[in-house]
Amino acid sequence: MPEYLAPGVFVEETSFAGSTIAGVDTNTTAFVGPCRFGPVGGVPAQLANYAEFEQLHGGLGALDFGRPSSTPNYLAHAVRAFFEEGGRRLHVARVYSPPDDGDGIARWNLNHAMPGISTQTSIELRARYPGAAGSIPVTLTFNKGQSRLRLSRRGKAKLTGVEEGDVVWAQTLEEAASAPPVPGQFYSVQRHPRGLRLGRDNAGIVELTKTRLFEAVHSVSITVTAAALGQAATSQVWAELVFDPDRSNSLSQVFAAAPAGAVGANSVPLILAAAGASGDQIATALAQLPNDDDGSAIKDNLDSADSTARSATLQLSGGSDGRAPAVADYSGRAGGASMGQGLQSLQALDDVAIVATPGASASPNGEADAASIQRALIAHCEQQRHRVAVLDSPPGAALDEIRALRRSIDSSRAALYYPWVQIVDPLTGSPMLNPPSGHICGIYARNDIERGVHKAPANEVIRLAVGFELAIDRAQQEVLNPEGINCLRFFAGRGYRVWGARTVSSDPEWKYVNVRRYLSYLERSIDIGTQWAVFENNDQPLWDRVRGAIENFLYSEWRLGRLVGDRPDHAYFVKCDRTTITQNDLDNGRLICLVGVAAARPAEFINFRIGQKTADSAS
Repeated sequence: MPEYLAPGVFVEETSFAGSTIAGVDTNTTAFVGPCRFGPVGGVPAQLANYAEFEQLHGGLGALDFGRPSSTPNYLAHAVRAFFEEGGRRLHVARVYSPPDDGDGIARWNLNHAMPGISTQTSIELRARYPGAAGSIPVTLTFNKGQSRLRLSRRGKAKLTGVEEGDVVWAQTLEEAASAPPVPGQFYSVQRHPRGLRLGRDNAGIVELTKTRLFEAVHSVSITVTAAALGQAATSQVWAELVFDPDRSNSLSQVFAAAPAGAVGANSVPLILAAAGASGDQIATALAQLPNDDDGSAIKDNLDSADSTARSATLQLSGGSDGRAPAVADYSGRAGGASMGQGLQSLQALDDVAIVATPGASASPNGEADAASIQRALIAHCEQQRHRVAVLDSPPGAALDEIRALRRSIDSSRAALYYPWVQIVDPLTGSPMLNPPSGHICGIYARNDIERGVHKAPANEVIRLAVGFELAIDRAQQEVLNPEGINCLRFFAGRGYRVWGARTVSSDPEWKYVNVRRYLSYLERSIDIGTQWAVFENNDQPLWDRVRGAIENFLYSEWRLGRLVGDRPDHAYFVKCDRTTITQNDLDNGRLICLVGVAAARPAEFINFRIGQKTADSAS
């Protein structure tokens, strides 16, 4: 209550609206697995389309784990399937196990001894992240701007339009070709008591007071073009970067090892390490490279107007996909290189509701590793509580094998899908088998967006499917469905569909995927929407406000048809009073609210009973 000390009229604002609860997002998905490029560890970035995935993580190309044959890039195909099936928001947590002989990062090195300087400039251009996709060509193009040398009315030469630290190219006069200092080189613009001068950043700065030795002094910049990391991605271009290491748009800072933010790290796949070299040293070293036009040094063509002879293409090499990731790499809790990656990196994300490890069931390390990865995924979702795991069946599994796998797991926060989906490989145009989880996660998201999380994600078309690894018939599904194995089936005239919506739980209460996900949605929404109540006085007014907020939220859910019952009191109840809160609870600062809802269950078995009726019989 405000304190009033003097007479007057006081106007105050107050709110008559009760506290509200908003439904949380249920379709944000996370994939965990190996891919061709991208960050390892840290909080995974959110992707909005497949092109963003390729820009950050590389394309669909197979993975080389040093085995006799390559491994299909199941995660990349799953990402493509996710977005094609209707998914919108995806986090990808890359797992990576370094090779035995290095870090797997692609590199290009230049060690160049420059005239007049006792030390040599060492420049390394390397991929920001490990992976074979980092072995890309990078093109450097020198740009020569207008001359910055001007003559005053008295005939004195001076520099204009440049700042201290700028790197320029000094073009010589024929009659001054042998006069010191050496023309036809890069110089840094230096501050001088009598104005800007040119200098070289070596053992000592050489001030060039006779700037008329040069015909022109051109500003120079460099454009870097990196080849695309995948088929859907495009080449990345950084135009007209300067050489001064202190500038934000310089070659050194744009490709710094520690960029200003995560956006820079994710959007710039290269790192330039110049070992403390100055701007003119970097320019001088790179200008020694042979140009792509005729193989002559770039510096020999800077005086000419031919811009096609100022580009050199470098090939990064040595990138490696490492070894096949093991269970520790997926869980991210074993320490060393595995620490902080995989499932552990997802703990910092609050919005993820669906998690999968596409292709892990086909682990190159064998069936034992594949089963352990699935158990780690289930344990992660159980620990996080508001997430569900989408499990892949092993490739080529027979009915007895998939039933044995199902019997080895029991969780209401996981669903198993069988068999694998046949798609057309965009790279080869040939059919290939893809793990179902990428498609199913996209269908989960599509179902949530179009219908709602309360609706079972079944009887939905698999858009990319052209077949299945195994054609499941009704008799086979009658064996698999009661055990909680969701089948993918083909129906003539209706296409390829998801024909099951069960969890792998033995508890009948949590038999269905949509019930589990919908209750998680309610729990999470109420949890977040009532955080305001913490540290409020634990008394009747607070109980009424909390109960009112939850009732209003559940009433909206009932009006949307998400709860069963022809009246609100048939669909839900909320209790928050002395019947749920004891004196001991009050003494220990606990507010206990009991909420019950009647969730809708899918109609798996539609029965029509048809009998004969005579014309004179009663209706």
